[in-house]
Formats: sequence, C-alpha cells, structure tokens
Amino acid sequence: MSDPARVSSNEKTEKGEYIHDDNLSSTVARTTSDGHHSPNEKGKLAQHDELDEKARHLQLVNAKLANLLMGKSKAEIIADVNEWTKEHGMEDLVETFRKGALVAANPAGFEELDELSEEDKTNLRRETTHKWSQPKELYYMADFISPPDLCCALIGCWLTDPLNRRFGRRGTIFITGLLSALTCFWSGLTNNWYHLFIARFFLGFGIGPKSTTVPVYTAECAPPNIRGALVMQWQTWTAFGIFAGFAADLALYHVPDQSGITGLNWRLMLGSAGVPAIFVCTNIFFCPESPRWLIGKGRVLEGYKSLARLRNSPLQAARDTYYIQKQLEMESQVAIRGRFRFFELFTVPRNRRATLASASLTYLQQMCGINIIAYYSATIFEESGFSTISALSASLGFGALNWIFAAPAIFTIDTFGRRALLLTTFPLMSLFLFVTGFAFWIPDRETRVAIVALGVYLMTIAYSPGEGPVPFTYSAEAFPLYVRELGMSLAIAITWFFNFVVSITFPRLLGAFKPQGAVSWYAGWNAIGFFIILLFVPETKALSLEELDAVFSVSTRRHAMYQLRQVPIFIRKHILRQKNVQEQPPLYEEVSNENKTFAPTAAAA
Repeated sequence: MSDPARVSSNEKTEKGEYIHDDNLSSTVARTTSDGHHSPNEKGKLAQHDELDEKARHLQLVNAKLANLLMGKSKAEIIADVNEWTKEHGMEDLVETFRKGALVAANPAGFEELDELSEEDKTNLRRETTHKWSQPKELYYMADFISPPDLCCALIGCWLTDPLNRRFGRRGTIFITGLLSALTCFWSGLTNNWYHLFIARFFLGFGIGPKSTTVPVYTAECAPPNIRGALVMQWQTWTAFGIFAGFAADLALYHVPDQSGITGLNWRLMLGSAGVPAIFVCTNIFFCPESPRWLIGKGRVLEGYKSLARLRNSPLQAARDTYYIQKQLEMESQVAIRGRFRFFELFTVPRNRRATLASASLTYLQQMCGINIIAYYSATIFEESGFSTISALSASLGFGALNWIFAAPAIFTIDTFGRRALLLTTFPLMSLFLFVTGFAFWIPDRETRVAIVALGVYLMTIAYSPGEGPVPFTYSAEAFPLYVRELGMSLAIAITWFFNFVVSITFPRLLGAFKPQGAVSWYAGWNAIGFFIILLFVPETKALSLEELDAVFSVSTRRHAMYQLRQVPIFIRKHILRQKNVQEQPPLYEEVSNENKTFAPTAAAA
C-alpha cells in the first residue's frame, strides 16, 4: 500500500505543483501564478495526465490483486457467502465459510472479528507463531510424492497439461510413476544399445510430467509460510535418489554374471530405480487431491474436504476454499482458453516476467556444473588420479553431501528467501569450481587429488541449499493457475533439454579443453548467473498468488534498475558498515503487511 503521507503522482500540492514520482516521467509541471498554462506547459501536462492515468490504472489493478475482497463490506461478503454455499450445496457449512471469508478479507485484523471464537483465533495465530505445526497429512503428502532427458524436454513435459486436466495431480503422478517403473525394469532387460536407448527414451514420458506435476501439487497444498520448504522436498529426495544410486553402483559393482546373464551388475543398477516408483504408485491415492484443481473443476465441496485434511481447523479450510474460488473467478475473466494459452506465457507481461525468471533459474541449474559432477564425478576423480573404485567411493561422498546440505534450505528458503539464497551461493559455486579446475595443474598427485575432491565437495555444499531446490520451487509458484501447468512444463522442459545438452557435450569439452577448461567453463556460467538473478529474478517467499501478481507486474527494466541501485546501498550498509544509509523506497508497495493474504493454496502461483 502506498504511504498516505506521500504525495501521489496525480495529487496536486498546495503550491499548485503536479508531482510525478512513479518513474514514468521526470517532468514536473508547474502552474503559472494566474492559474493558466503556456502551450508548452499544456502539452507537458496533457502527456503527464495520460501517464498518470496509466499509473493510476496499474495501481488500481495491483491493489485489487493484493486482496480480491478489499473494499467489500461485511454485509456484502456475508451475502456473497450465503449465495455461494447454497449454489454448491454447502448450506450446513455456511457459518464456517462466513467466518473464513471475513478472515480472508482482512487477514491481519482477525483479532477484532467478533464472529470468531477464541479457538478460531488461536488457530490463526499459530499459523505465524507455530508455522511448522501442520496436519500430518500435509507432511505425508509433501515427503511421500517427492522421493531420458531428451524425451522429457521434447515430449514428456508437454504431456503435463493434458494429463493434469484429465486425471488430476494424483492421477498424473500414478500414471507417470508406473511408466517410470516399467521402463526402468525394461532397461535392465535389454540386450543391445538401441533397445536400451528406446527404453531410456520412453522413461522420459514418465519423468517429464512427474517432475512438472509434483512441485505444482505440493505448492497448491502448502501454506505460504512453509511452501518453499515443502516444495523443495522434490529436490531433496531427488538428491537422496542420486545418493542411493551411487550407493547402488558401489554395492553392485563387483556382482558377477550368473546363469548365463551377462552384465548382471549394470542390469541390477538400472532395474533397481523402478522400485521406489512402484512404492509411489501404491500409495499416492492415500494423499488428498489438490484442492485448487478440484475447485477449478467446480468440485468445491470436494476441494473443501481436501483442504480440511491439510489444515488445522475447518475455519482455515473454509477461508482458503472461499478465497481460491474468488481468485479462480477473477482468473477466468482474463484467461484465454484453448491453444492460445501457451502464447500467453510470452504475450501477457505478468506471465512473460514469470517465464523469464523461471526459465533463467532452470537453465542455470543445468549450466552451474552440478550435473557434470552428478554424471561424471567418477571420471573427474579418475582424471585427478583416483582409482576406479576410489572414484566411485568419492562420488558416493558427493551424493551424500548433496542430500545432507539440502536440509538447511528447509529452514532458510521461507525466511532468508529464494533470491537471497541464490545470490549468496552462486559466487561460492563459481569460486569452488575454479578451485577444482585449477587444481588439475597441481603436479603433486596427492595434493591434486585432495584439492579436486575438496573443490567438488564445497561446490556441492554451496549448490544444495540454493540452486538445488529453488528452481523447482520458484517455477511451481510463479505462474497463475490458468497457465500453471504450461509454465511449469516450459521450465522443466528447459531443465531436461539442457540436462541432455550437458550430458552429451561434457565428454567433448573434457577432450578439447582438458579438465581445467571444462570445469572452468561452468564456473564462468555461475559468475554470469549471479547477475542474471540480480536483475531478472524477483523474490517470491511467503507471498500469495495475488501478491505475486503485484510483484510480476513491475516491469523488467524497472526491477533491474532498482536492483542495480541497491548494490552500492548493500555495500555501504553491510560491508562498509556505514550507518544512516538512505534506503530506496519499496519496489512493491502493493505488497504490504496489512494486505497480505495467508490463504495458503492461493499462494501457489
């Protein structure tokens, strides 16, 4: 909200000055002493009024997005709830929904609502004071569902939208999990390279939609104050899967061929990956369906029941259900149906900025160098002087660190923030990869091996709480519902495409540039990535969908210029420790504490 003490861009001061302070123009048009304007001044003032009109309109839109129920009286809200509950056959819940709607309209003022009991107010207070006190069902859902590249990028990810529309979040996860399991078993039974290629290609049909759907599903169920921590479980358990894969490689390395089966060790390695997928398939329907998906399908009562399993009280479930419905009604007014929805990722400014930020993060996740370690760590260690079995053991250490050091992000991603984690860890990743690359020039073998291993491990520690979990979390929350599956599909398609590019180009880089140049190439991308994030990736922590709409309504140029001006302020304040450093005004004035909504599923933008 704008400060009432500030003179807005369209207000006239006592001195007769029209002050425009919204970066739309640097002009200050002053009236003459007799109240008339010169022709030049009239032209400037006309242009000024036109710009002010645009600014007022943008301010109005963002204010509306900040809370869809702002400006409505209590009587209007109650009347709307009465009609809405009757329409959806929920008359027996009307009292709960009345209270929920009143809380959604003024989240920060619930203490003054006479309609709420002390128990209601206690539950609402605990959302802030005990944010980790959530129903077991919510944690079961987030942890349970989280534990080929070319096909993922070209085909698999783009199946997400039709699969989710037809089968829902749970149905999509079941279908793709089953396909993943079957193709893993198929891979272990192949007898030539092209059969293996086909099996791995079809694995992409499972991995692509699953890796797109799971973060979205979690984001749509999670409260905003712990949404990042829950969504990042996908990446955390992916890291655990990598660690388990290295452990399986090491455990099965010496398995001999038996009963005429050649290559039994690698067959078991490939086939064992299907076991966790079978476990997911047999348990996914014990989780509640996404309430946002149900409400979007007109199944409001089912959506409420789903939320009731994911919230601590019926009041919170009713509040979120009612607010989601209102949000979806507003989205339907601007949504373009059918085949043109994809182009809205680029033609609608709000969506385009979310696409730019999400695509940047998923691209940088592949170019930061982590996958050359995940896929070729054994090769890198062997190049530095490790034996084969020692290289596999060192790779197991990488997998363990990647999983263990993702844990700090559970507590920092929703407090320190997504953007802050990235800006802190990208320079460190660049530094540690340069150390790894330069270490290959060390002539002494033991020293070289130690420094290479140290550089790889430190790089992994820096990656795991930052660029590891953030891209999936960010992409799952950045887009409005009507293009969410498409936006997430695009982000994940970029992930898997460049995953494929990295996997096939690194051996050639290694041969052409040697380990020093190949590793340093990715170190350079981390340095570039810092500036991409600084300029083009806004913060999204603990914001609802409506607040994210306000964030992504700020132009890319304005955001970039603001962040550049923030750099010397940061240096003076936090590095030079100067006092009385003048701060810039907030970039997102519409997102204020008094207007923040705490409707958790609305937060999954």
